[in-house]
Amino acid sequence: MPEEEGPKRALVVAAHPDDSEFGVGGTAALWSKNGWEFYYLICTDGSKGSEDPEMTPEKLVPLRREEQRAAARVLGVKEVFFLDYVDGELDYSRELMRDIVRYIRRLKPIAVFTHDTDQIARNLFVNHPDHRHAGEVAIDAVYPMARNRPTFPELLKEGLEPFSVKELYLWTASETNFDVDITETIETKFEALRQHESQFENFEEMAGRVREFWRNAEGGYAERFRRIQLLF
Repeated sequence: MPEEEGPKRALVVAAHPDDSEFGVGGTAALWSKNGWEFYYLICTDGSKGSEDPEMTPEKLVPLRREEQRAAARVLGVKEVFFLDYVDGELDYSRELMRDIVRYIRRLKPIAVFTHDTDQIARNLFVNHPDHRHAGEVAIDAVYPMARNRPTFPELLKEGLEPFSVKELYLWTASETNFDVDITETIETKFEALRQHESQFENFEEMAGRVREFWRNAEGGYAERFRRIQLLF
């Protein structure tokens, strides 16, 4: 855990409800127990996260919001914010950049966690385009946009001054340089994932299949990140 002065606060920028639990759930639970404040920013409305022909966006969007809030409570996350861009249609845009910068300046996090931007994730699966775009915009929001005063003058009118994030953590990165031992919180991570009932026909089957993804060489569990310490 990095040692920094001031409030220990982290912002997780994720494309969809449940992405945060997969990417950083164990770390959020562990660090929250050790004095950190975690906040979630969910970019899309999750409206395309079902193959059920009877499920409509009008039903699914509020359902996934409540599932995300329930998962956050399990992990000790302080608050969840939703941007409600349309699921599956997230793009690199000025509007998305402004919205992420707004929350960085508002919350003033030491660390930002987000998706890695590789199209193929660790040679295991194709990284959803919403994931890539959320990660790309979040990275650029951290530097240079959130710290650049002339950018988004409308945010200055809201009283949101420039802010410099100290640490950036990317999950599902092919090249990682920072492991968090989540052996203590792996079951909490799965309990948080369990809250996303709309996403799993057979939760136990899914959990058994993906558990090995986080197992480390010592027989415990770790979330692995590409960590960037911003010196300038």
